[in-house]
Amino acid sequence: MSRIATGICAAVAIAAGGYWLSLSNSTSSYPLISSAEAQEADLDTSTIVEMVQGAEDAPVEIIEYASYTCPHCANFHNGPFKQLKKDFIDTGKVKFIYREVYFDRYGLWASMVARCDGPEKFFGISDLIYEGQSEWTKAGGPAEIVDELRKIGRLAGIDNDQLEACLQDGTRAQTLVAWYQENAERDGVQSTPSFIINGEKVGNQSYADFKKLIEAELGS
Repeated sequence: MSRIATGICAAVAIAAGGYWLSLSNSTSSYPLISSAEAQEADLDTSTIVEMVQGAEDAPVEIIEYASYTCPHCANFHNGPFKQLKKDFIDTGKVKFIYREVYFDRYGLWASMVARCDGPEKFFGISDLIYEGQSEWTKAGGPAEIVDELRKIGRLAGIDNDQLEACLQDGTRAQTLVAWYQENAERDGVQSTPSFIINGEKVGNQSYADFKKLIEAELGS
């Protein structure tokens, strides 16, 4: 996925029942709002809920930074993540935190759908988004893509009115983007997927190598 560039501004606007980000460049490497815009809008990023799986007191904490439009992220979630969950998250050894990265408007829309019904459904909806990534990201133009994301939300049991309220929440959209930028700048995230294991940043790798890192933290 493209590197995160800083200092490029973009506007968020409502159009045709969903959020359409008017990017200043067609490439996907630019932040969607600037830190100055976030401050001017008085956005409270503490309102964004961390999406967590696993025991709160697990000995290993893994933070994943990922984009719903990143093919490598889809590969990870459709494969290695399932094994990670079985071996370490469900057994109480790993606390897993998922943080979205927004390289483009489509990833932001996907996040707004995934978060629409709270933490209880977030990971299930994320699974559906990643499993169908090759279809919904290529559905056509923005209108077709957001409609495919609505279908995923409905499949997860979210009704149309709730979906539209989520997709049209401008303050929420800008706050999510500001939250992502704060996280990415603080942790030096430049690509997706990126992982932080007990404070140490690591890149994407095979599950076998990932498992070795976790086991080293566990002392096994």
